[in-house]
Amino acid sequence: MTAQEQGCYLLTELPYQGDPIPRLNAVRVLGQPVLLDSAAGIERFARFSILAAGPRRIISPSPGESGKSVLSRLRGALSELPPAAWPDDISLPFGAGALGFISYDFGRLLEVLPTGSTADISLPLLEMGIYAWSVISDHSTRRCWLVCHPDITYAERKRVQYLLDSEPEEPGPFKLRAPFQPEQSSDAYQRSFRRIKDYIHSGDCYQINLAQRFSARCSGDALQAYRQLRAACPVPFAAYIESADHNLLCLSPERFLSARNGAVETRPIKGTRARGANAEEDAELARELQACLKDRAENLMIVDLLRNDLSRSCALGSVRVPELFKLETYPNVHHLVSSVTGQLEAKHDAFDLVAASFPGGSITGAPKIRAMQIIEELEPVRRSLYCGSIGYIGCEGQMDLNIAIRSLVHQDDTLYCWGGGGIVDDSEGEAEYQETLTKVRVLMEALE
Repeated sequence: MTAQEQGCYLLTELPYQGDPIPRLNAVRVLGQPVLLDSAAGIERFARFSILAAGPRRIISPSPGESGKSVLSRLRGALSELPPAAWPDDISLPFGAGALGFISYDFGRLLEVLPTGSTADISLPLLEMGIYAWSVISDHSTRRCWLVCHPDITYAERKRVQYLLDSEPEEPGPFKLRAPFQPEQSSDAYQRSFRRIKDYIHSGDCYQINLAQRFSARCSGDALQAYRQLRAACPVPFAAYIESADHNLLCLSPERFLSARNGAVETRPIKGTRARGANAEEDAELARELQACLKDRAENLMIVDLLRNDLSRSCALGSVRVPELFKLETYPNVHHLVSSVTGQLEAKHDAFDLVAASFPGGSITGAPKIRAMQIIEELEPVRRSLYCGSIGYIGCEGQMDLNIAIRSLVHQDDTLYCWGGGGIVDDSEGEAEYQETLTKVRVLMEALE
C-alpha cells in the first residue's frame, strides 16, 4: 500500500536553497504564492520556511458577514483536506492547510467599533487560501522537501515538481520613484499623542499603540523589493504574499499566536531601542532597555492583557508566563520580549483562539477594545495589513501567526508602510515619534 493510500503526506526531497526567491518565482504562475520566511533570527523561531502557491480555494469575508462566521467558513473549507499522517522517519511543522493574512481591520468584524478613519487601501479583511502542497525548508538541518497532501492528484503533484525543477527567470527590477514620506506631520502626531495622555489621565486607558503611515510611489516587481528587504532585515516571521491586485511584504520579528497539540504561545514585543554605532554603545543601549522601568511596565501591561485573552480559550489554570522582559536583538533594533503560554480547552480549536484574541494586544493597548476605539479616532487612515497577522493553520489543527509589524502593502504603484509604538503615562512625545521612525528606517533605506 502506498503512502498516499495510507493517508500519509507524500515527501520528495529537494536540494536545499537558503534563498527562497528562485523557487517562489518558479511557482508564481500557479497564482496566489505565499512565502512564510524564517530568514534569520533566534533559531528556535527561525528554523522552518514554508512556500505554497495555487490554492484550491480562497476564503474572504462577504459583505455584512461577522468575523466568527468567516472563521467558521474557513474551518469548514480547511476540513476538505482531512488530517494526514507523517512518514515514520520525519515530521514537519506544516504540510497542507490554510495560508494567508488577517488584516488589523478584521477586528471590526469581531468587535463593535466606530468609523472615523479612511479606508483607502482595497485589501480584504481576511484572505486565506487552502493549499494541498507546500515546500518546507529546514534551515537547521539544511534539508528541503516538497510535501503533498494525500488528497493531491498525480497531475497536480507532477506539475508542481516540474516547476520547482525548472530554471525560473529572476524577478524584475524594482525602484522607488521618490523617497518615503510620512502622511502625517510631526505636529499632527503630537496632537494625537497629547490626546492619548488626556485619555490616560481621565482613566479611559493605560496604554495606546499609536502609529503613522508612510508611502512612496514605485514601479517594478514587488518580489525584488522583498528580496532587498529580507537581506537588510532578516527576521524569524517574515512573509511575502502575492495576489492579483496587491502584494504584501512583511519583516516581522513578532509571533502573535502558535498552537500545536493544544499548546498555545504568544510572544509580545514591548520596548525598543535602536542599535548602537559600535559594540560598546550597542551593549549600553541593550542594558538600558532591559533596566528601563517604563518599558518593563509597558510590557507587563500587555502580558496581563494577553493572559486574559488566552484564558478565554485555554484550560483553567493553564496560562503561564515562562519568559518576562527577555532581550532579543535584530539588525536595526533591540526588543524586550515576553512569552505567555497555555493549553487549549478540549472544546476549543485554533479558530476559537483567533476569535478570542485578535488583534494582538501588543499593537492595540490596554484595555483592548477602548484602545481600538481611540486608535480609530486618532489615526487618520486604516491600518490595513499593519498589525494584523500572516501565517498558517494546518489541516491537523496546528497554527502559527505573526504580528504584521514592519510590513508593507504594494498596490496601484504605491508602497505603504507603518511605524508605531505604545504610549503610556510617562511617555515623551518626541521620543515616541522618533521610535516610529527607528522601526521603519531600515525598510526605507533598503529600498531607497
